[in-house]
Amino acid sequence: MTDHPAIADRLNRISPSQTTAMRQRVQALKAEGRDVLAISSGEPDFDTPQHIKDAAVAAIQANQTRYTDIAGTPAIRRAVADKFRRDNGLDYAPEEILIGTGGKQVIYDALIATINAGDEVIIPTPCWVSYPDIVGLADGTPVLLPCGPNQTFKLLPEQLEAAITPRTKWLIVNTPSNPTGATYSARELRALSEVLLRHPQVMVLTDDIYEKLVFDGRQFATFVQVEPRLRDRTVTMNGCSKAYAMTGWRIGFGAAPRHLIKAMDKLQGQSTSNTCSIAQAAAVAALEGPQDATEAMRQVYEARRNRVVAALNDTPHLRCHLPEGAFYAFPDMTACLGRTTAGGTLIGSDLGFVFALLSEAGVATVHGSAFMFPGHFRISFAAADGLLDDACQRIRRFCEGLS
Repeated sequence: MTDHPAIADRLNRISPSQTTAMRQRVQALKAEGRDVLAISSGEPDFDTPQHIKDAAVAAIQANQTRYTDIAGTPAIRRAVADKFRRDNGLDYAPEEILIGTGGKQVIYDALIATINAGDEVIIPTPCWVSYPDIVGLADGTPVLLPCGPNQTFKLLPEQLEAAITPRTKWLIVNTPSNPTGATYSARELRALSEVLLRHPQVMVLTDDIYEKLVFDGRQFATFVQVEPRLRDRTVTMNGCSKAYAMTGWRIGFGAAPRHLIKAMDKLQGQSTSNTCSIAQAAAVAALEGPQDATEAMRQVYEARRNRVVAALNDTPHLRCHLPEGAFYAFPDMTACLGRTTAGGTLIGSDLGFVFALLSEAGVATVHGSAFMFPGHFRISFAAADGLLDDACQRIRRFCEGLS
């Protein structure tokens, strides 16, 4: 007889977040005094802009420290509605907006509130680690569609058409993408929209959290902007974490038809309730205030992308596609498989590669299998230039030592 309480069977359908696990592993190694360069975490290395921090202090001084509406204060819902109108040409009333404790909660709310047992959710891969697990937690079936570098890591209309069945409930699209940086153009989204219009039972969840981080003069586009007829079955998710260096503030937001927002609000009311009132006040300042800091960060990320990808493509046994947005590179390491490291480790998988890289070179990355796409690994270039240069040099020496 066990002394431990019984754990729900549903937890057997999910895994701990692999990106979080690597971050914790790095923290433990650093606590032991190990020299580790962490380029595994998708977190801006910039400070939150001062005017946003000042707004949080002002909110505390004004005693804005009490419960708010579950879906958010009137001020932040208006600010989000104004953001969608200003940046994306989308017309949502504040009642069609929900504020979550990070973008992940908005995604969780939308999927848990709508998926019934056996419903299918189409997820192009590589994908963010949490999509399949949240679908599984909701008793749904993730339908993973591989989208490799030969198609610039993007879902093709014919793939989508072939994958849709009578059980298909959702399509999830993340643009720009974690982990590849793939960014769908308006033309590419329109082609996918034409497929979706033929299948009215399929809802769309578009994860736009990296919207502000697009490169090479690209224009960001989102589904409802491109095809307004999808509005009544689309959740447009975004947030403050990446664009404003506010990961710890935990502010995400979603726009959707009122009946769906009402259902998500009902679910959130029985989980976290409202997001932190002080963080909400800070987010209003982020959305309504000057945007120059965000653009400055974007320019730095673009320069870092160029130097990191160039260094990776100059490294033996690695090939790296040029990301179009976000702050990740996703190099192909399949040429390393079957080789032995200088420390005597046989590389048998992408997980084995990243563990050996961490153990022997002191560089923390995340294996591609965590993103449902083996044979690759993810690097975050949301880190200081000197750290990135050092990490790339260590990766090169590690790969040069493979035999």
